[in-house]
Amino acid sequence: MTSAATTFRERLRALPTFPPGLPPFGVDLDDLATAPATPQDLFARWFDDALAANLGAPHAATLSTADADGRVHARTLVIKDVTAEGWWFAGQSSSPKGRDLAANPHAALTVFWRDLGRQVRVTGTVRSAGPDAGAADFRARPEGSRAAGLVGHQSEPLASRADYRTAFADRLSEVRADPAAFAPAWTAWVLKPASVEFWQASDDKGQARLRYRAAAASDAPASLDTVPTIDTPSWTKELLWP
Repeated sequence: MTSAATTFRERLRALPTFPPGLPPFGVDLDDLATAPATPQDLFARWFDDALAANLGAPHAATLSTADADGRVHARTLVIKDVTAEGWWFAGQSSSPKGRDLAANPHAALTVFWRDLGRQVRVTGTVRSAGPDAGAADFRARPEGSRAAGLVGHQSEPLASRADYRTAFADRLSEVRADPAAFAPAWTAWVLKPASVEFWQASDDKGQARLRYRAAAASDAPASLDTVPTIDTPSWTKELLWP
């Protein structure tokens, strides 16, 4: 039992950050020429390690956005794909993240695999993949998730849970009656990376950080509504002080 005299700070400090037996980085950091050519390739390796370790929700990530006034917002979502274009996620264009991205396409995606002592940070600019990609992503969602998406009103004040239960039941019936139904505001986005950083803790060798930087990353996408094209940048690999 926690002592009444124990402060919250002391309780936090007593918690272990990582478990013992952390894996190595998986790349020869003394010879970066041997590292995967792209951050997507290394991310795929680390993701396979997370799957092999049976980590819960290894595809979960924190998306950080900012509005036109610089106010930062973050939420946890799931990564939908990782391709040459970048890291994919989805949601309502009318949601807070959708409004942020419409005003300011710069964003960051953070993946944290605690049991492996690993973190990946992806920063860059976000673009919509277009309405067809949004509709396809929506229809690929589980039945209950599609119903929730059709309810809409994300982040708006809710008068009562009864109101939500009624709306959800109605939309669930709609989904079951018409599996092709989709929310018009549902959007598939891709985060085109300008920088991808891989961070690894260890039991007894400190920490290690490897960053991939796009040699010709653009800071100003033409439009959030521009469908991205495959663009394979030239990557610079560099170590960072932990």
